[in-house]
Formats: sequence, structure tokens, C-alpha cells
Amino acid sequence: MQRSRGATKDLLRIVTCGSVDDGKSTLIGRLLFDGRLITEDQVSQLRHDSRNRVVGPEGVDFSLLVDGLTAEREQGITIDVAYRFFETAARRFIVADAPGHEQYLRNMVTAASRAELALLVVDARKGLLQQSRRHASIAAMMGIRRVILAVSKMDLVEFDGARFATMTDELAAFTSALGLADVRPIPVSGLLGDNVFRRSERTPWYTGPTLIEALEAAGSGCATATGFRMPVQCTIRAEGDFRGHAGLVAGGAISVGDEVVICPSRARSRVQRIVTFDGDLLRALAGQSVTICLADAVDVSRGDVISGVDAPPSIADQFAARLIWMDEEPLYPGRRYALQLGTCSANASVTEIGHVVDVDTQSGRPAKLMRLNDIGSVKIAVDRHVAFDAYRDNRDTGCFILVDHLSNRTIGAGMIEHALRRGQNVHRQKFDVDRAVRARLKAQKPAIAWFTGLSGAGKSTIANLVERGLTVEGRHCYILDGDNLRLGVSKDLGFTPADRVENIRRAAEIARLLADAGLIVLVCLISPFVRERAMAREIAADIEFLEVFVDAPLAVCEARDPKGLYKKARAGMMPNFTGIDAPYEAPPRPDLTLDTSTASADALAAQVVAELRRRGLV
Repeated sequence: MQRSRGATKDLLRIVTCGSVDDGKSTLIGRLLFDGRLITEDQVSQLRHDSRNRVVGPEGVDFSLLVDGLTAEREQGITIDVAYRFFETAARRFIVADAPGHEQYLRNMVTAASRAELALLVVDARKGLLQQSRRHASIAAMMGIRRVILAVSKMDLVEFDGARFATMTDELAAFTSALGLADVRPIPVSGLLGDNVFRRSERTPWYTGPTLIEALEAAGSGCATATGFRMPVQCTIRAEGDFRGHAGLVAGGAISVGDEVVICPSRARSRVQRIVTFDGDLLRALAGQSVTICLADAVDVSRGDVISGVDAPPSIADQFAARLIWMDEEPLYPGRRYALQLGTCSANASVTEIGHVVDVDTQSGRPAKLMRLNDIGSVKIAVDRHVAFDAYRDNRDTGCFILVDHLSNRTIGAGMIEHALRRGQNVHRQKFDVDRAVRARLKAQKPAIAWFTGLSGAGKSTIANLVERGLTVEGRHCYILDGDNLRLGVSKDLGFTPADRVENIRRAAEIARLLADAGLIVLVCLISPFVRERAMAREIAADIEFLEVFVDAPLAVCEARDPKGLYKKARAGMMPNFTGIDAPYEAPPRPDLTLDTSTASADALAAQVVAELRRRGLV
């Protein structure tokens, strides 16, 4: 393998993108093969693995150099991101070969997050497909401004210059809307090697650089408009009085003696030492992992950001962002997710979807939810103040992921645009008479009993009996019934999944306020989703929360049909009716299960009261 030695060369990080079967892996494999950037042993193995496959004149299938998984080789597609390092006499490269299939979009997002240049590969026969447009949109969203358009498989269109010109014009019209000004088109054939590492005689109409020449000449690095930033990974205590805060410098530089601010607390101190494994430094730069010792014993913990005092990061609990949704379960505004922002973890929810982007036209369309692979503009609320930058200013402190609480899957990736200041001057008002005082006056402890189950299961009937019995004892209760809420507070909501999420959020917030008043609140809602019932418990926070599953088979509920709703749903007059054409997710671990098909309502109400007594609430 030919590899030059000497001074450290400039490094360029590249992500390949484009639709499935457009020839990305073959093109990268050809680049490595023609540049003699692989060992002789790899060449021998490649020839062996290429038997019984579609090959070029050299007798090898170049895609095998980057498609390493068995499933990838069997299906002929890229699934995982394949990273390949190589270098030429001019510079070093890391290529992330991203999958083109829609199912693996999250892998492409991962690959693009660290890239400085996008190699957009487009089949000359097919043109710019929707997935190619989506990949280009994501590359632009993630701060990549340099693009090489490799019009691949030119051999299959007989190296037609007119076809190449049409493709170039098509891409120019699309990329101008994305803000991608530095776009270089190159006609290539990965199978035959034309214009990859050597200039092709079959494209006399093309006078530009080969692919490797364009890569060697491309600029590198993504500008960081922020000052010093170091998200804290951990605090280290050692022998003596050593106390340091470790992390990766994500922007700017810092020197011993410099003043710093800790965000989001805004505490200030000075850098006393900069410690590394190889010894102390006088100055730390972006990309270095260091431990910073401060002159003052200020409170610093994981998730904080140590910043320079000039132009510190934004601090807010709400921000606007561009979001890529990567889960088959849609995103609904109001649903709670775990947010990971650098080293900071918090709970968050999308409060508003501004629009979802049409990847073909780049125009926005209104939406109440986001589906798999949608790209949208959203507003996000976090349960505490966090420190961040706009993604355009700092990729490391301006990006985040959303994680599903139940499955721990990464379901969304976002780029922050700016802070939302509307909640900055709103603070919780404290009063002398608090929940504890109100509870003592009522001789009870406030609580929320959340009754969930199908329509007709008996939720309201049992809650009514519970309230009546406790009222006779002198207790103070209130029932929040789903139908009553929809006559007022939730009058503007329908029965779509998105509207159900918002209805449950409103009910949970009201229930918390009533419990704060010292009441025992009995909430009667179908509340069909596990996630939203978990959200209600989170909103209750330190208030006692009892999830009561009022269980009855669908056939029993439909036979009762006290309001005639099942009959209407069967007739098609009530779309999205739970149990008929909308799902109900039974609680996996309810605090109490009441089977109304085998016991009387009075007996089941007595069970609820007994559970409240067991918990010391009444």
C-alpha cells in the first residue's frame, strides 16, 4: 500500500449519500482500489469474495470493500455506516459510506453529523430521487456546505454529456434552495473507473477534475462562531484536594488564568490548571480532552458547559429546532421524550410543529404530527434550563437527540436554531398557604387516581362511587371526567392520536393543580397510550399517583354501550374510536386492576378506597 510519510496532513471527513443502489459503495471501493489504498491481502480477499458477482474488467466487486455485513452482501445494499480511512500524497481522508435505504436514515444522520463534505452519488439513469433529495437536505441541515455530485453509472447511459448536463442543472436548482453554494458535479463510473482516480477518455466533453482531485482540493473544517466551550463529562476527585472537571473542548481555546462562566448556573471562576494524561497544559484547543481545575469551589456537574465569559452559550428551557424524525411511531406534540444535548440529559417535549418539509420542493406544509423520515421545524420545551448554541455556530453544542423513554431507542435528531425567550421571565409564585397546609385542613393527603380503560368499562361509575363514599367520610374529592373535559377545556380537540395526547396532557396538568389544592382527584379518561399515562405520572411529580386499570373485554363494553358510541363507531360514524379502529394499550404494570366483568361496581370502588387507605392518603 502506498502511503506518504512526513508532516501531519490535513484531514477531510466525507459522508456519501444518495438513494439505494445508486452506486455509493462501488464508487468508494473503486477509489480505494485504483489509488492502491488497500493492501495486497485485501485485494486477494476481494477477488475471492467477488466470485459469482457482477464485476468490472478487473474481476472484482468493489462494493465489498465497504459493505462488510453479511446482510449487506446478501442483499446488495448498505445497512450500517462503513468508515474507511485512507490518505494520498496530498491529504488524509475519512469516508463514511452511509446507507441509502429509507429504513436506515438514522445511520446516514450519524455519518453526516461529523462530516465536512458530502459526496452525493446519483444514478445517471434515474436522476435525483426523493431519497437523494432527503439526504442532501439533511447534509445541508447538519452544516455541510461543500458537495461533490458524482453522477454515477455513466457507462449505462453511454457517457452521454447531455444527460450529465441535465443532471447538473437539476441539482443546481435543488441545492440553491438549500444554501449549498459549493457544488461540483463530476461524471463517473464506479464499475469502470472513469474520472475516479484517472481522467476518462470517454468523457472528452468534461474538463473538470477527477473525483480524487476534487477531494484533495476541497476545503476542510466547519467554522465555529462561538468562543470556548467544554461540556462537562464528569468531575474528578483525587488524592489531596484535587478537583477537576473533564470534557472534550468543543470550540475555541482556553488558557490558565482565563475567566470562565459555568452554564446554566452562570457561576464564574478562573482556570487554575489544565490537566491531561501527558501533563499540564498552558492552553487547550478545540478537539482536546482535558481536565480543568478552577480557582473557586463552584458547583459544576455533568451536563454543565464551561464557557469563556465573552459570548457565552444561550440558557433557556425552550428553543426552536430543525428535527429529523427516525421512528415508525409518529411524533405527537406534547408527548414526553428524553433529550440528550451533549453531556446533558433532560426530559423534553415538542410543543409545536411549525411545518414539515417537502423534500422535493423544500417548501413547508402544516402538520400535526411527524412520521418516519420527516424533516420539520419544531419548538421544544425542556424540564429545566440547559446551555446550548445555535447549530450553525457550534455543531457540538447545538445538536441533540430524542430518546424514547420506554424502549430507549433514538427516535429523533435535531439541530437548534435559536432560544425561545417567551418563558424566561415567568417564575413560579410561592404563597404562604401551600399544599401541605391545605392537606392538613382536609385531614387527608392529596393524590391523583387515574382510571383508564375502554369506553363502557365502568371508569366513571366506579369513580362516582369512590367520591360518594369518601365525601360521606368528610373527605374532599373531585372527578375529572373525559366527556366533561371535552365540553369545555378540550372542546377544540378531536380524537386523532395527536389530539388525544394533548387532551391527556391538559387533564394531567389540571389534575396536578387540583391535587395541589389538597384534593383527591379522580381522573376518568380512556387515555389509550402507555406513553401518555407515563407522562401524566411525570406531571404529577411528587404527588401520589395511582394508575387504576378498569378492565373489561371489548365484547362486554360493546354489549353495555351506555352512550351508543360503539354502535356509531361500527356504522362508521365515529372514526378513531378506541377499541374499534384505534388501539388501546393496556397498562403493563398498573397500581390496581379492577375487572368489571366479574365483580360489582360497589365492590371495586371499595378496593380503590382500601388502596387509598393502605397508602395513608385517607
